[in-house]
Amino acid sequence: MKKPLIILTGPTAVGKTELSIKLAKAIDGEIISADSMQVYKYMDIGTAKITTDEMQGIKHYLINELEPEDEFNVVKFKELALKYMSEIYSKSKIPIIVGGTGFYIQAVLYGIDFKDNGEDTIYRKQLEELYEKEGAVYLHQKLAEVDPGSAKAIHPNNVKRVIRALEYYYQTDSRISAHNEEQRQNESPYNFCYFVLNNEREIVYERINSRVDLMIEKGLITEVKALLDKGCTKDMVSMQGLGYKEIISYLDGECSLEEAVYTLKRDTRHFAKRQLTWFKREKEVTWINKQDYFNDENKLLEVLLKEIKKKSIIYSEID
Repeated sequence: MKKPLIILTGPTAVGKTELSIKLAKAIDGEIISADSMQVYKYMDIGTAKITTDEMQGIKHYLINELEPEDEFNVVKFKELALKYMSEIYSKSKIPIIVGGTGFYIQAVLYGIDFKDNGEDTIYRKQLEELYEKEGAVYLHQKLAEVDPGSAKAIHPNNVKRVIRALEYYYQTDSRISAHNEEQRQNESPYNFCYFVLNNEREIVYERINSRVDLMIEKGLITEVKALLDKGCTKDMVSMQGLGYKEIISYLDGECSLEEAVYTLKRDTRHFAKRQLTWFKREKEVTWINKQDYFNDENKLLEVLLKEIKKKSIIYSEID
């Protein structure tokens, strides 16, 4: 009998947090964060990290677990998520994966196999040097030449994933996009509900703009300064996140604060658009459009619970 798994995802700033807490309370679940940034300590404002009060007593995993200098990637996420899912199942509770990193979710849901590169990092270092010399766009063009599928799926600014795809091609003489597509055909080992929460584009974009303004008001610049004082550098994976690289550019005198804020809002909107493109490609998802339920959290919860009951993803009857 397949174990139950709930996924609640959607574009950034769509409002996943509040609904996820209501859902966890209703089905006796615990939450695993599928966010590539909230896993880092000391990075609270720029990641719009959930607070202890907002958790309302619901246990969360993969929040504040790593130091900013640690690397976090899909392989690490899958390893830790499976570990925590096992803990949650042992308590007869239901794991709820919540967050907007679709690749992370896919890795767990379909058990995608990521081949180990071993200790051969010579080519990776060469690619990193090439990036420093020629820039992200040049590196992305190199990827487009050998793996158009990956180039289409990976944004040029996501240098880490561009390098990973190029490294994979060099080491295996095959495209990582083809490997991932093959793995996506795997049957999931879970009895799952995969919810994609969405809203009208104008509302999501307005929420993004307001969130960025609030980040600045709450002290994002001070947070970034504190991280730099701790020894963090702009080439760290954590510091490449939205909200951090833009403020670093401002602090380095490369742009004004107004320009940094404009860039952050624009790039976050673009990120939300790419997230939706990703989720539209996924199979077996249930789209929940908030405007259809007048953005009423209780009505949205009813819809989720109805679908969960239909798939019998429960240990006991939901109240």
